[in-house]
Amino acid sequence: MTKAPGDEEAIARNRARQTQWYGEPLQNRFRRLLGRLGASQLELAAVLGLSAPMLSQLMSGQRAKIGNPAVLSRLQEIEALVASTDFERLPDAERAGALERIRSHQPSTRTALRLNGPEVLTGPAADPVVSVQAVLRAAASAAEIEAAAELLAAEHPGLAEVLRVYGNGRTADAREHFRATVPLPSW
Repeated sequence: MTKAPGDEEAIARNRARQTQWYGEPLQNRFRRLLGRLGASQLELAAVLGLSAPMLSQLMSGQRAKIGNPAVLSRLQEIEALVASTDFERLPDAERAGALERIRSHQPSTRTALRLNGPEVLTGPAADPVVSVQAVLRAAASAAEIEAAAELLAAEHPGLAEVLRVYGNGRTADAREHFRATVPLPSW
């Protein structure tokens, strides 16, 4: 199938929008999840609450935006799950149970990220980076976070960077920023 002349430009625009809204093209985020989960696109789409064709269109750049806030919330929940230090050690049955809880979760547009309840933000294994990301992403959309960062950039560049890195960036980049910014106690 040949592409129309404007298709490649539209895909490039959509991927640029995804980077602005979600911190990187969705193809990168979805592929990382597929690899970590050992799942097919169909399986990931089912957990997210998307049709397989919609997931494919988001990955290919044919579509730019995740239109349903619940899908974005589930995406963030899955990312937090696979980023947890215990993920590799979870038995298959527990991984499946965690994914089923995420799939059945029906968040409002302002629901905070949760895995197995509020302990994700407060428990002994709480990841401060994931917790900060959860709060920011529950409070505002990626576009709203970017707009706020833009408003702050001239007078408060450090705060604008925090919004961008933690609100819209990848967890790995936020962790790197956290390590570089927050001095660890020398006990």
